[in-house]
Amino acid sequence: MTDQLQHPLLAAKRRELVLSALARDGVVRVSQLLEELGVAPVTLRRDLAQMEREGLLSRVHGGAVAAPGAPALSDVVAAPLPDVDAGAIAVLVPSLNYYWPGVVQGMKAEARRLGLRLLLRGASYELQDERPVLERLVSTEDVRGIIVAPNTDTAHAQEVIQWLHECGVPSVLVERDAVSYPEGAPVESVVTDHALGAVLAARHLAALGHTRVGLVLSRNSPTSRKISSGWHTACAELGLTPGRAIEEILPDRTSAEFPSVVDHTLDAVLRSGTTGLLVHSDPEAMAIVDLALNRGISVPDDLSIIAYDDEVAHLFSPALTAVSPPRATVGQAAVDLLNRRISSPDRPVHRVVISPSLMVRESTAAPGEPRGDAPTR
Repeated sequence: MTDQLQHPLLAAKRRELVLSALARDGVVRVSQLLEELGVAPVTLRRDLAQMEREGLLSRVHGGAVAAPGAPALSDVVAAPLPDVDAGAIAVLVPSLNYYWPGVVQGMKAEARRLGLRLLLRGASYELQDERPVLERLVSTEDVRGIIVAPNTDTAHAQEVIQWLHECGVPSVLVERDAVSYPEGAPVESVVTDHALGAVLAARHLAALGHTRVGLVLSRNSPTSRKISSGWHTACAELGLTPGRAIEEILPDRTSAEFPSVVDHTLDAVLRSGTTGLLVHSDPEAMAIVDLALNRGISVPDDLSIIAYDDEVAHLFSPALTAVSPPRATVGQAAVDLLNRRISSPDRPVHRVVISPSLMVRESTAAPGEPRGDAPTR
C-alpha cells in the first residue's frame, strides 16, 4: 500500500531503509526510493532534507550520498526521532465557542503527533463566503492543506467548493459533505453520521414504550436536515407517531422570538399527546425542559427529552439523555485524512462517516399515564 502516514513509526522506518541503502551502496537515487518506499515526492524530499540537517547524508542531483563521518546505522536507528516541523494546516470552522472546540482539540492532538501545525480561524454561521478568509490563510508560505466547514446553505456555497477544488492545496471538509460541479465529483470529507444519531434517539424512545414522539430542530444548523432524515426513517420503521407528528423549527436562541416559539412548541407537544422529544441542540433542549418544569410537567415522568449534541447536556438538572457526536475523533480523522491526501495526491477520494453514541441519563423514562388537559399557565 503506497498511502503511508506521516507518523514517527513510518518515518523512522523510511530513515532506516534509506540509511541501509546508503551503507550498502554508498548512494541512493530518488527514483529508486520513490518506488521502494511508496511515498509522495514531497514526503521523500522532506525526509532527505531532515537527514541532511542531521549530518546523515548529503543530497546530490537525483539522490543522496553518505555524509563523511556519519554515525553508524545501528546508532541512528536506535536514536529517537527528533521533532520535525512538517508544515501547517489551515483550519476554518464556523465557531470557536460551541461544538467545534472538541473537534479542534482532536485536530490539535493528531497534528501534534504528525509534526504539523494548525493555523486556526473561527468564522460564523452567518458568513456567506469563506473564500477571502481561506485565501489569506493559504497565502502563508508553509500551508500544506486545508480543513474547512463551509456554510453549505448560501448562494456562494458551490463557489467555495469550486475554489477548494481549484486552489492547488489539498483540502478536507469537516462535518460537511459536498460534490463539485459540473462533474458532480465527491469532495473529501469527514462527518458524523447525524442521521444515525436520530435513529439511536428514536430507538431509545421506542424501547422505553413511547409511541407519540416529536422532533425539534434548530433553524440555522446544517445538521438539521440529516437529523430530520434519520428521524423520519426510524419513526416509519418503528411505527412511531402515527398521524400526529410533531416537528417544530426553533429560531436562533439569541433572537427576540425564541422564548415565544419555545412556548408555542411546548403547547403543541401537550395538545398532541407527545411523550418523547428529540431536541437539537443542548441549549434548546434545556429551554424546553425549563419551561416544562415551570408548568408543572415532570421530566421524564410526563415528557422524555433527548438532546442532540451532548456539549453541556450532562451539566443540566436533570442530566439530559443525549446523542453525542464523536467530536475529537472527527477532528483527528480530518487531519489524518488530509495528511494521507498530502502524502498520496493520486489516491481515491475518501468520505469518512463516524458513528455517534447515545448517552442515557435522567431525562428519559417509560411514558407515564396520559396527562389529560394541558396544565394552565
